[in-house]
Amino acid sequence: MVMDNSYEPCDFVLFGTLGDLSRRKLLPSLYQLEKANLMHPETTIVGVARHDMSLEDYIEEVHTNLVKFGEQELCEATWERMRARLHYACVDMKNVDSYCVLDDHVDPSRTMVCYLATPPAIYGDICRGLHSCKIIDSSVRVVLEKPIGHDLESSKIINEQVAEYFDEKQIYRIDHYLGKETVLNLVSLRFANSIFATNWDHNCIDHVQISVAESVGIEGRWGYFDDAGQMRDMVQNHLLQILSLVAMEPPTTLDADSIRDEKLKVLKALRPINATNINESIVRGQYTSGFVKGEEVPGYLEEEGANTQSKTETFVAIKAEIDNWRWAGVPFYLRTGKRMPNKVSEVVIYFKRQPHNLFGDSFKNLPPNKLVIRLQPDEGVEITVMNKVPGLTNSGSMDLQKSKLNLSFSEAFADERIPDAYEKLLLEVMLGNQALFVRRDEIEQAWTWVDSILDAWKSSNEPPEPYQAGTWGPVDSIGLLARANRSWYESKTVKKK
Repeated sequence: MVMDNSYEPCDFVLFGTLGDLSRRKLLPSLYQLEKANLMHPETTIVGVARHDMSLEDYIEEVHTNLVKFGEQELCEATWERMRARLHYACVDMKNVDSYCVLDDHVDPSRTMVCYLATPPAIYGDICRGLHSCKIIDSSVRVVLEKPIGHDLESSKIINEQVAEYFDEKQIYRIDHYLGKETVLNLVSLRFANSIFATNWDHNCIDHVQISVAESVGIEGRWGYFDDAGQMRDMVQNHLLQILSLVAMEPPTTLDADSIRDEKLKVLKALRPINATNINESIVRGQYTSGFVKGEEVPGYLEEEGANTQSKTETFVAIKAEIDNWRWAGVPFYLRTGKRMPNKVSEVVIYFKRQPHNLFGDSFKNLPPNKLVIRLQPDEGVEITVMNKVPGLTNSGSMDLQKSKLNLSFSEAFADERIPDAYEKLLLEVMLGNQALFVRRDEIEQAWTWVDSILDAWKSSNEPPEPYQAGTWGPVDSIGLLARANRSWYESKTVKKK
């Protein structure tokens, strides 16, 4: 999914450089790219924020954050190289006149990458400001963080504000799940292995489960999360992006638009969920007080700053159907929630059972084969198959047991560091590759599907079902699968230290 692009210098302009995302993810990722010698020697990093501070103070701030949020002890040689790249510009992002200061920090002969690690509400302001100082040309790239909008209408407004100044080929809408190694591996797993490529449809697959569980609560983000909810925060982007990669048809090539064309077809084929079918298709919940990993935690309505009348969902389970030839009759079960027992993200492909059981003496009902793709923790791929138990018997029967073929990335590639998703995505932006980024029509199609669900919830005015923190969600989410004699896969994987 990487095209052959020239390795050129750029000015990486980081708007919101003092914000939480920059401190925890973006600056540490740039450091890792520096350590791996993947940045051009002439590339610069320009931090932009509204605070008036000296370059020396900014450098000290970056160093502090790298020490605090980096994975390992800082390599001094790497830090010295990164330090030399740093610039700082104080910009009032809502004042177009303040952007002229960027002229002192960017070189027109280099490609400029503008990363907007800011609230989407000011994306338009930043684009106008860049336009006002006449530094936008066809080579400039702009990176947009999610969420892009609150619904389809607001998403269109934000995208139009950016499109007024940037062509679609210049816009990189980021979803960090698309940078995870196992998500990237989905394409090679499906299309480079005939064992999967020829068995990836309704003839062989019974159902698919996609789970993204979080053990944390809202972590002080009440203002944002209560307005968004788990549907907007996780389903509209992360889960639907994973679903589209699992379900898409083979692209003609690995270029950006070929892949995104196929993902869009999946989103368009999703059967609408609305007031007529929502009760049998979706379960939503809200966590109450409980225990997570042995620690007592408050309920959602007891969090600091909470609106005790809130009906915002912290858990969603969905039975989604894709109305096309490949996936007719194969349900995709999506599940995501906060205050779950563990933090885990995984895709589980359940293959159909054997039509006739030759081994009834050993297994009355042969279990299905499963392909488990672990996104986190302990990224890797696991296949469950049936295997003969070694040894001799005098019964004449053949004893079977379930066995797992486990490809753990941390074990199989023990000498290789697994990069953070943002490292991969930042590198792709600098190279000019859009394959791992989301096109506008994908965003809007996903919102179209999600909006009908949100409208149905609003019309019903029913509160979400309570579930105790530290559990896997409301009891009804079990029934979502149990009606078809299925059950949720619950991973026992624990990340090795």
